[in-house]
Amino acid sequence: MKTTKTNQILLVLALLITSCINKSEVSDSTQSAKYIVSESTESRGLPFSDAVIYDNIIYLSGKIGTTNENKLAEGGIGPETKQALTRIKETLEANGSSMDNVIKCTCMLADMGEWAAMNEIYTTFFPKNKPARSAFGASGLARGARVEIECMAYVND
Repeated sequence: MKTTKTNQILLVLALLITSCINKSEVSDSTQSAKYIVSESTESRGLPFSDAVIYDNIIYLSGKIGTTNENKLAEGGIGPETKQALTRIKETLEANGSSMDNVIKCTCMLADMGEWAAMNEIYTTFFPKNKPARSAFGASGLARGARVEIECMAYVND
């Protein structure tokens, strides 16, 4: 009888210790997110991060086709798509990833009639690995942009 109670107490203690270890692991993982905010985003007081890295996945905020002078690329959907994807590429490479590591993209277009023109440029950025993708029309994009693209990619170890 005494051995059974001792075993029960030991079992309860083991469960409590395991529970504490698991809670510790969960709270540690929530601290692994890295928030990336560019000088441009910070100086303009924008209410988002350019990207967040969590568990070796980088989540990029939507990028529109702005130039280094913070103006939309001239010429419509083609040049804007190229500039948005160039900005995505720069952000990925600056944070240990690349276009080859992109696993998912979401493309928002001001006019779905421009889908084919956007796709012509988009495909040149993914000659090897084609990420999963969604595309949809939006009734309006920031700053009158024709396209906004966001993506997720894995970060190299």
